[in-house]
Amino acid sequence: MSRIISALILAVAAVTAFASEPLKLADNAPDRYMVVKGDTLWGISGKFLKEPWRWPEIWRLNKDQIKNPHLIYPGDIVLLDYADGRPRLRLGKPLPGRLSPKVHEEVIGQEIPAIPPQAIEPYISQPLVVDANELIDAPRIIGTEESRVIMGNGDEIFVLGVQEDHPRWYIYRPGTPLKDPTTQEVLGYEAVYLGTAQMKQPGEVAIMEILGAREEVLKGDLLVPAEPPHLSAYVPRRAEQDIVGQVMSVYGGVSAGGRNSVITINQGSQAGVEVGHVLGMFGKRSTVFKDKEGRNQTMALPEERYGLVFVFRTFDRVAYALVMEASRPLAIGDAVRNP
Repeated sequence: MSRIISALILAVAAVTAFASEPLKLADNAPDRYMVVKGDTLWGISGKFLKEPWRWPEIWRLNKDQIKNPHLIYPGDIVLLDYADGRPRLRLGKPLPGRLSPKVHEEVIGQEIPAIPPQAIEPYISQPLVVDANELIDAPRIIGTEESRVIMGNGDEIFVLGVQEDHPRWYIYRPGTPLKDPTTQEVLGYEAVYLGTAQMKQPGEVAIMEILGAREEVLKGDLLVPAEPPHLSAYVPRRAEQDIVGQVMSVYGGVSAGGRNSVITINQGSQAGVEVGHVLGMFGKRSTVFKDKEGRNQTMALPEERYGLVFVFRTFDRVAYALVMEASRPLAIGDAVRNP
C-alpha cells in the first residue's frame, strides 16, 4: 500500500510540475499541418513544440490514452488551437475539395509511429541483454552434423536444454559485459546475435536447422525463443518520477556516439524506466584555473544538457534508448535523467 501511495504522490508531483511549466511553441509554429508518409509523432510535435517530449500534454492525453493513443495517418490534418488559454493539438477534417477521402479502417500498419521504426526494429526483435543466470540455464549447441566446427545456413544443430516448445529460436553468444560506469558492477551481458534456427525435432537433445546466420555459429553458442517483433505505438513522454542514470555503452562497441545512436543506460524497469520515456543527456564539464598562490586547480562545472534520448526497450536493470537529439558527441559515463 505504501508503494502505491508513493507512486500517487510522484504522479501528482509530476502533474504539478508540468502545470507550472507552460508549453513553449516552436518558432513559426503552423496553425495546421497535413501528415505525410514518413512522418513521426516526434517530428510532428517538433513542428509545434520546442520540447517534443511534452507530446501528451499538447494533445491533452490522459494516462489511459498514453498507453493506447489514438492513431494518426498520412493525410490527417493536425490543428493547433487554444483551450483555456493553453495550446493544444487535435485532428481536424480535410478541407472540402482539397484532399481525397481516406478509409483508415482498412489501412493496417500505416499509422504514424512515434520515432523512426527502421532505427530500432533490429533491437526489438533480437536478444540484447542476458544476465548470468540466463547464461547458466540457456539451451546450447552441443553438436553438429558431420562434426562440423563452423556452421551456417541450412546446417543442422543438436541443442541441449530446450524446455519450451517454440518453432523458431535466436542463436547468440554472450558479448561485452555491461558495467555500471560508477560501481563497475556487471548488470548483464550484451548478446551477440548470430542468426535464427528452426525446430525440426524436439527432445532432450533437440534437432534444429539454421535458417539465417549473420555470423559463424559454433558449438557452445546459446539459444533463446524467438518472439515476433512488436513495434509498439510508443508515446514520447517525461517520466512521472525522477530517473537518474548514466550512459553505459554505445551499441556496436564504440566509445562515442551521436544522433541516431543506440545506447544502454544503467537503469531499467526496476528503477521505473518505461518504454516511451524521454531523458536528457548531460555532459560533465570542468575548468582549469590558477588559485591565489598561482597553482593550477581543476573544478567541476554545472552539467550541461546537450541531447535527448527515447527509451524503446527495457530490462530489469538496463534500458536501450535511441539518441533523438545531440549537439555534440556523447560519451560513456555521461548523465542521463529527466529533461
